[in-house]
Amino acid sequence: MTDPNPSAAPLARFDITADSINRVVAVFYRQVRAHPVLGPVFAAHVEDWPEHEEKIARFWRNAILRERCYNGNPMRLHVSRPDVKPEHFLIWLGLFHEVLQSELGAQTARQWGALADRIGEGFRAGVVSMRQPKDAPPKLF
Repeated sequence: MTDPNPSAAPLARFDITADSINRVVAVFYRQVRAHPVLGPVFAAHVEDWPEHEEKIARFWRNAILRERCYNGNPMRLHVSRPDVKPEHFLIWLGLFHEVLQSELGAQTARQWGALADRIGEGFRAGVVSMRQPKDAPPKLF
């Protein structure tokens, strides 16, 4: 059987190009910067937006295309910043889904959105869990 998209990464989770990932990330962070809740939180930590966007695009290319181009610990970064609140992840995901739906075909938006939901929920749960006192009972969601 012939591959319908010979340029697709053979181990990719779904069919999308690196350029499309880069575009979605750029559009998303343009909206983040203007967002009344997320904008100030990101502005407090991001000094170089092009550098940040490239790093996050590498994160997504690693997660989706499996390029092995990202090296970092995003959970540690989110947990270490007290102004990053668990409720921010739901806002982040809502905005991200809006961008996915506006920039991609329906199937690709759903596939990437499902992956983003799993990752975002993991970050949210990690922020809650890792900020609890060590002797406190776990919080259930």
